Amino acid sequence: MNFDLIILGSGPGGYVAAIRASQLGLKVAVVEKENLGGVCLNWGCIPTKALIKSAQVFDYIQHAEEYGISVKESNHHFDKIINRSRDVAGGMSKGVTFLMKKNKITVIEGYGKLVQGKKVVVTANDGSKAEYSATNIIIATGGRAKELPNLKIDGKKIIGYREAMSLATQPKKMVVVGAGAIGVEFAYVYNALGTEVTIIEYMEQGLLPREDAEVSKELTKTFKKAGMNIMANSSVENVDISGNQCKVTVKSRKDESIKVIECDVVLSAAGVTANIEEIGLETLGIATNRGTISVDDFYQTNIPGIYAIGDVIPTQALAHVASAEGIVCVEKIAGLNPEPIDYGNIPGCTYCVPEVASVGLTEAQAKEAGHELKVGKFPFSASGKASASGSKEGFVKVIYDAKYGELLGAHMIGSNVTEMIAELVLAKKLESTGHEILKAIHPHPTMSEAVMEATAAAYGEVIHL
Repeated sequence: MNFDLIILGSGPGGYVAAIRASQLGLKVAVVEKENLGGVCLNWGCIPTKALIKSAQVFDYIQHAEEYGISVKESNHHFDKIINRSRDVAGGMSKGVTFLMKKNKITVIEGYGKLVQGKKVVVTANDGSKAEYSATNIIIATGGRAKELPNLKIDGKKIIGYREAMSLATQPKKMVVVGAGAIGVEFAYVYNALGTEVTIIEYMEQGLLPREDAEVSKELTKTFKKAGMNIMANSSVENVDISGNQCKVTVKSRKDESIKVIECDVVLSAAGVTANIEEIGLETLGIATNRGTISVDDFYQTNIPGIYAIGDVIPTQALAHVASAEGIVCVEKIAGLNPEPIDYGNIPGCTYCVPEVASVGLTEAQAKEAGHELKVGKFPFSASGKASASGSKEGFVKVIYDAKYGELLGAHMIGSNVTEMIAELVLAKKLESTGHEILKAIHPHPTMSEAVMEATAAAYGEVIHL
């Protein structure tokens, strides 16, 4: 069969690209070796949020007295929490199946490999092979859990994010290696459900080392208050899994002291690795660099007609980034004139409790870039809505260029801030100034008022501090 476009992978990059291409009149096929929706819908964004919600509900119940409500007895059922997460993921995958049918997209089940002549050979689960051709091909094969040399994932004692979402029993003790978004989200879930959690992070800043330093410090304070042990600026030297428990040898990068931690399971959350092996890149001579595929501004590789989007290219490994790249890519293929993505205006969200959200430069990065700054910060402890909700942790921090009023960055930690960050992404996209954000009337009482108040603080006009 011949298509206008074949897409390898049906994650948030692949399936979104397929739908947009179909809307533009292209004959489209998607090749998928597992479940439609990819890692995000089946093993990432969606099921993790279901786990987090269950943990959050249980946490609310533990603090019900603070809201004037007595709960005599409460227990969680780990297996049911896991099952709910899997059911949510399954429902979302079925939704993508519906969208494929609705948009008349051909779904080819199996493992796809590129061959010469703009063709894809698909090996089905039964071993049979079929060949398909296309005018254009998009590689959207996503990523997988990154394996550290001294932390080989065995799926039992040393696990990745997939196993962390489907454990048969809840561990009493867990060591989380890596304090990025994946690590802190799982740390929150298991800690809230009663597991003793230790987080080990190689970078000196500790939790969420790529976020603004003040956000990292605030989250560290909250996690420690919740009883988590946090070891920043430390490296895992070895994990002994020969006994009933794991023995994790940790070395401090500051004073080189050694500590051995015993636990039931080790979660490797050191990031993701692109799935670019065994898909025919070498056969076609597609250029790669440091484990990712090299592309131009519209995601074409060095081979005309072959494109790549999402986790396989060196941009932020985020679902919404992959979706945006997919849309830009197919619009370019279809002959439209899409605007290249501004990777300096990509929101990042972490869904632990309290949530973390950010866009643009951190304060340190803005200073390094040579900007003269106006920085404003508003704590949720001064927010009426936050006090009424019982969620006074955290703050909103905004960073403006002092000369032109340009929004350079925004950093939030607190309840529902992942819903609030879009205002500042839009403001940055529209090149709004600090004064324009300040004079835009925000509804009261809301958490989003903190954006206006933080901006007012930057310009010396804050009212409620």
